[in-house]
Amino acid sequence: MRILVVEDDEKIGWFVENGLKQSGFAVDTAGDGEVALSLCAVVTYDVIVLDIMLPKLDGLSVIRRLRHDKSRVPVLLLSAMASVENRVAGLQAGADDYLSKPFAFSELLARVQALIRRAHQTAEPTTLVAGDVSMNLLTREVIRAGQRIDLHARPGTD
Repeated sequence: MRILVVEDDEKIGWFVENGLKQSGFAVDTAGDGEVALSLCAVVTYDVIVLDIMLPKLDGLSVIRRLRHDKSRVPVLLLSAMASVENRVAGLQAGADDYLSKPFAFSELLARVQALIRRAHQTAEPTTLVAGDVSMNLLTREVIRAGQRIDLHARPGTD
């Protein structure tokens, strides 16, 4: 999954980029709206994390241009402007979600994952499969070569 982070504050941009990379995403960055649009013209992104107050071209203008060009890429707006009016304006401009600064990275990550799920219309996987072994993550049932395997808690983990 490839994500574009558009943030002019270097510390915040580095924080978001690093966290997303550590979570397994490929991340590109841009420091202004014009560079963001240039990147979107040549790269297909799964999500864009976009600051509103940017040099050259603000985040709302970036979204409007993307939507005008029929781009359906999910956009998560990040902004220090946290009023209801600002959030409404961002969503009406075409953003899919809005997160106010300061924020917890865990919340940003959860919102990015939710946007990806919705965009790809997929649910979280409920089964892990490796060779002839499968595990249902909901029931914790393990099957190997068609036979159920009973799992027991390790001593000291009760």
